Amino acid sequence: MPGPTLFVPPRRARRGAALTLAFMGALAAGAATAAWGAADGRQARPPAGEHGERQVLSRAVGRSVADPRAADRHTVDRRAVEAAAERAVRDGKSGSEAAAELLSRSGDAWSAVYSAREYEGFALALDGAYVGVGLTTRRAEGGRMEVDGVRPGGPAERAGIAPGDRLLTVDGADVTGRPVTEVVSLLRGDGRSLGSWPVSAPGTAVRLGLARGAERWERTLRRERLVTESVEVERRGGAAGTLPATLIKVSSFTRGTGERVREAVREAAPGEGILLDLRGNSGGLVDEAVTAASAFLDGGLVATYDVRGSRHDLRAGPGGDTRRPLVVLVDGGTMSAAELLTGALQDRGRTVVVGSRTFGKGSVQMPSRLADGSVAELTVGHYRTPAGRAVDGAGITPDLAVPGPAGDGGEGDAEARGRRVLSGLGGGA
Repeated sequence: MPGPTLFVPPRRARRGAALTLAFMGALAAGAATAAWGAADGRQARPPAGEHGERQVLSRAVGRSVADPRAADRHTVDRRAVEAAAERAVRDGKSGSEAAAELLSRSGDAWSAVYSAREYEGFALALDGAYVGVGLTTRRAEGGRMEVDGVRPGGPAERAGIAPGDRLLTVDGADVTGRPVTEVVSLLRGDGRSLGSWPVSAPGTAVRLGLARGAERWERTLRRERLVTESVEVERRGGAAGTLPATLIKVSSFTRGTGERVREAVREAAPGEGILLDLRGNSGGLVDEAVTAASAFLDGGLVATYDVRGSRHDLRAGPGGDTRRPLVVLVDGGTMSAAELLTGALQDRGRTVVVGSRTFGKGSVQMPSRLADGSVAELTVGHYRTPAGRAVDGAGITPDLAVPGPAGDGGEGDAEARGRRVLSGLGGGA
């Protein structure tokens, strides 16, 4: 069972909650096409894909928590939740429903209860994997559903499906005009879902109706367990007087992410700076974020969190690269574990943070198995940065605010501004 997590979990509807946050798709898909951020750091444009549309409704849940001990009053003790589930099972009722009812009265926005099947998908995503056919989709003009991308070596590519093909039907159901999330459910199979991320099994079949120009055909694909890459590394040249840089894009903190960040830093050429891109990163495993921090710090405090008055320290390992110039890119979709990492590097004076204010989710969840096999993800504490800042509801304020859209190369392009900051930091390793 996964350990402590710091990310926005997929939400299940429960009494008193009118909020749905579907971020498991972000973990699974790698978020490579995310376009987050606005002047207030709180808007998001959801990308399309096999794994669904991500929605940020942060204004509905944003809250300032100045004292983590005060926030703990809105959480539920693990033993109380387990006891409620046990009583319900003894009475022939649903343990998960009893636990969810208790959580709904707690005021905790982040705890949730999942069936055993749903939690299997949850754990799979934290492993950096998903079950699917290896294609992403988008809605085109007139509500048409088009193939946006095809995973190399996946079932869709092997079947000859290509970007630009029109997706007409899934198992005989017309998908024209449907939301991407409904198409996801059809592609993934059995109608069971984890938030907006349906879960199916490897080897199950799905029949697709497709079109390319005037040609129409059908293909039956077998779903597979596919592994996503949470870390992408690109080299940026030193044109126009800027310092050569290695861009490390981290989409989520799934298993192995921290060590891949460390490898990317070790492999950067002498004299290069590092652009650590955490935009659109929805969080993940605490230990992976701490390992990533160890790439840039030589030991020391990364964060603290309090569990009902008991303080726990998270510390970086020794031997990180402390000299190479570093800029961290953030936006309104930078969340949870990504905020923990950003806050640590900022407080320790290791980086300049560029972009827009981050989301502001600073609570830590732990899983607890209930009597009927379901799993409760319960908030166990709230973390602070090394300087004692609470992140929940407040987020991380960048050192250099860049609220504009990405990609134009001008003053509103966070990456371009970050590269200029790197050049000002100078020297390299």
